[in-house]
Amino acid sequence: MPEKHLSTQFDNELSGISNRVLEMGGLVEAQVVHAVNALAEFNADAASQVLRQEERVNQMEMEIDRDLSAIIARRQPTARDLRLLIAISKTIANLERVGDEAARIARAVGRLMDTGLPNRLRLPVSDLRFEADLAIASLRKALDAFARLDTEQALDVLKNDHQIDAEFDGLLRKLITYMMEDPRTISSSIDMVFVAKAIERVGDHAKNLAEAVIYVVKGLDVRHTSMQDVEDAVR
Repeated sequence: MPEKHLSTQFDNELSGISNRVLEMGGLVEAQVVHAVNALAEFNADAASQVLRQEERVNQMEMEIDRDLSAIIARRQPTARDLRLLIAISKTIANLERVGDEAARIARAVGRLMDTGLPNRLRLPVSDLRFEADLAIASLRKALDAFARLDTEQALDVLKNDHQIDAEFDGLLRKLITYMMEDPRTISSSIDMVFVAKAIERVGDHAKNLAEAVIYVVKGLDVRHTSMQDVEDAVR
């Protein structure tokens, strides 16, 4: 992934730590998938699996962060290498938060199973799955952009983020309507709102990953920047 250096050992260190980031990304992506499946299927075992993986994700973040600090202290990198290591630090923080969002969904599944989900709320479950499909696809593309340092893929993630936001807004309106029409659905609807927000946050973290890729390649911080300016910077 990184450019070649005179130091083969440095190349190996950069490659190794990048591969571990992708491994962590695959793990949190699977967490989100299992959490959404647990909700769609009312599967307590799947929800428990998500919660068990949370500790492993946290451990991976700490291990990678520790090794990042060691590389920076030992190699004193500059330019693109330093940007890459800074971006990796931001990336693993965002991936850890994706894992947190998956755990929130899993805990909501447990509460919904304890209280029972009214039949009239089963339609939003399918809507939530569509929102989750968008967020998972965005996360997957952001990770692929990181692996390839592909700014075009990163740009696609940024441009499509509004779709996830729109799905969340639509779900929120639908759930508010349910609560207004039938107060008995309030408790379950609130849990569903938390799930929808967690999924929307997965999309936000994917966007952050994409911005980090652009930072590595172009040396530009495109946070809080208009889409037109980002496109001009990338192209």
